[in-house]
Amino acid sequence: MLSGPKPEWLTFDCYGTLIQWDEGLLAAVEQILAKHPGSDVDPETLIRVYDKYEHALEAERPHKSFRVVAGEGLRLAMEELELAYTSDDIEILTGSISRMPPFPEVVAALGELKAQGFKLCIVSNTDDDIIAGNVAQLGGHIDRVVTAQQAGAYKPTQQIFDFAHDALGLGRSDVVHICASPHLDLAAARDLGFRCIWIDRGTGRKPLPDYAPNAVFPTLDCVPPFLSSANWG
Repeated sequence: MLSGPKPEWLTFDCYGTLIQWDEGLLAAVEQILAKHPGSDVDPETLIRVYDKYEHALEAERPHKSFRVVAGEGLRLAMEELELAYTSDDIEILTGSISRMPPFPEVVAALGELKAQGFKLCIVSNTDDDIIAGNVAQLGGHIDRVVTAQQAGAYKPTQQIFDFAHDALGLGRSDVVHICASPHLDLAAARDLGFRCIWIDRGTGRKPLPDYAPNAVFPTLDCVPPFLSSANWG
């Protein structure tokens, strides 16, 4: 259940919560692997190894742009799997991200939340130019976008969330965050203490063993009726 004051702002994870990340990433990786017809590497293996390097690179200092992180992570993953990497591969990956569409229910659900009087902010591990194409598909409902590029840090660090909350002029207890990623967003909610709703789309991502979000729903369209019926303190 949600307690505390009714939030003026709702913050959102973007990829996997609003935008079809897993589906888009799989399509991009399949396109990359099609350039290597003799390889027996399957898309799921390349994604798993890429994720390992991407998350490690995001934790490094000084901060690197997501385009650099993605390119280096993909290069390292392909080298580990003995695939020849070219600059075209990173263009396939990063170019596909901006075109990834929202989940079918997302635009209408965001519109309902706006009609309830909430302001909507995305907090995302990406660059401004990459996410612009995704935000353009969200029906004009997004009021603010905070990226890792702006904050100089990636989720789940305190730095990016503090940057977002400062940009909105809010304290941690003043927002409700809506997300799909356990190891990024739920971990930050656990460590920093803000309210959180988990959108568990059945991808196999596991909840954290030491943290329970305030609510769990399978799709975003469950959130507007839940918030409209909340007894805010």
